[in-house]
Amino acid sequence: MSSEDRRRLLAYCGVYCGLCAERSRIPRRARLLREAMEGEGWDRWYEGVEALRESFPIFWEFLRRLEENDCACRGGGGPPGCKVRGCAVERGVEVCPLCPDYPCDMIKVIAEHYPTLIHDGLRMRRIGVERWIEEQEERRRRGFVYADIRIPWDFDQPSPLFDD
Repeated sequence: MSSEDRRRLLAYCGVYCGLCAERSRIPRRARLLREAMEGEGWDRWYEGVEALRESFPIFWEFLRRLEENDCACRGGGGPPGCKVRGCAVERGVEVCPLCPDYPCDMIKVIAEHYPTLIHDGLRMRRIGVERWIEEQEERRRRGFVYADIRIPWDFDQPSPLFDD
């Protein structure tokens, strides 16, 4: 992966999208499930099961899309009304840890769910973005994903981070 591609995986808030299960585990597992089901003939046999005729093609397309998911905010993914992205762009910073106000209140909200966020951001400031990304790639190679340590969000509550 090129340096430019790896930088695209650096979210404005300072999380590294390469460490997200949506990018690593889920696409791989979706592919494995699809391949296993193809091996058993499900891509053809579903037509013989009346209850699946309508829903299976939708499910099959969903699996395919999970395999190709690219949710990085620099690639057009993420919530469209993300206030963190808007703030970083407005302030002209590549990533929030490079902002003089880091960590701000918005970052502290995210850090309630991503416990390494602020420490990782401070480290990025000390060692530089490129070296920090190299360290994150090493974490990825060792199998680390944020889902292993993330504290769940309460999606029933409004978030101060996103526009309605």
